[in-house]
Amino acid sequence: MNYEFFLAKRIIGSKAYKSSISAPIIKIGIAAIAIGIVVMMIAIATGIGLQQKIRDKVVAFNGHVTISNFDSNNSQESIVPISTNQDFYPEFNSVSGIKHIQGVATKFGVIRTETDFEGAVFKGVGQDFDWSYFKEFLIEGELPTFTKKWSEEVLVSQYLSNRLGFKVGDKFQMVFAKNDIEKPPNIITFNVVGIYNSGFQDLDKQYLLGNIRHIQRINNWENDQIGNFEVFISDYSQLDEIGVEIYQNTPSTLNTATVTTKYYSIFEWIKIFDKNIYGIIGIMILVAGINMITALLVLILERTQMIGILKALGSNNWSIRKLFIYNASYLILLGLFWGNLIGLGLLFAQKYFKLFPLDPSVYYVSEAPVYISLGYIVALNIGTLVLCLLMLLVPSYIITKISPVKAIRFQ
Repeated sequence: MNYEFFLAKRIIGSKAYKSSISAPIIKIGIAAIAIGIVVMMIAIATGIGLQQKIRDKVVAFNGHVTISNFDSNNSQESIVPISTNQDFYPEFNSVSGIKHIQGVATKFGVIRTETDFEGAVFKGVGQDFDWSYFKEFLIEGELPTFTKKWSEEVLVSQYLSNRLGFKVGDKFQMVFAKNDIEKPPNIITFNVVGIYNSGFQDLDKQYLLGNIRHIQRINNWENDQIGNFEVFISDYSQLDEIGVEIYQNTPSTLNTATVTTKYYSIFEWIKIFDKNIYGIIGIMILVAGINMITALLVLILERTQMIGILKALGSNNWSIRKLFIYNASYLILLGLFWGNLIGLGLLFAQKYFKLFPLDPSVYYVSEAPVYISLGYIVALNIGTLVLCLLMLLVPSYIITKISPVKAIRFQ
């Protein structure tokens, strides 16, 4: 029998232990572990959740990698067309990890109503466009349906809808300038079939989505000419490697740019979340460890006579230290239990009931997103348990300095 574990169970289960002088300090130690786990869990879930949500919003408008003509400038408007007759289109089989590729084009125009006007970028898309991201953003109406025929259906953002008073079913005119400024502009009447809100206001106020054939006609392009290709990959963590491979497997006349390069400032900003998460985890584990060290020292002081008796009966120092570490492990596990119960409860409540809103103009999302994964929850619990136990090995060393004779007479 493991007598250290047996004695630890007896001590924990005794009524005297629960009503002892050390009971309040023990409760504080358990509360520190529980609060620490809750804070760390929320920090990880919201930090990763924000990173993924913001990243997905930017990717929805640009793809993971953009393939464009080298002669194109850095504006939002497609200038030099690219032919869709490429070896990598419509299936990019030469590079693994690519989920989808689509051809798009953009054109700046001015939306004109009877009482107002607004500049916006018309993003032309075709039958190959992946609407999965915008299905999540859709708040009213439906997504446009594009076939080989002409279509005046457009999807506008809630930002533009609120500014210009658009509703589903409304029609409006959009004015597009020609390359030759001496010629009259093109005026096209569009029909609003859906309204979306990505929460990323910087992009929402720029884009409305419609049929790419309008841009092809305005720019005098052929039906097989587009502005650029948008490439979507399966694993974001391999973006840089796949981006290099895409560049190597495209013609020398084409350039590639990853979304992290195109929106450098945004992705550098969300990287700061990682540092915040690591900082919070470090502080919380340190606070929890210090509280458990205090609780262990009080337990040792309270059980000084018992330590002396055990030593007199022949127990060695390591056996007695194990007894108290078992006792502290129980307290840590109790704190972890309550911490996980409260933490997961808060995370699931936020996920399904959206309890905590955020300012989309600052955070690019309307509510705090949460990322829940068994992997990081298990790692967080094991890591906290192991680190706290390692921190307890040092104060438990005080047991080796206790003299049996003095301890037995200790009052």
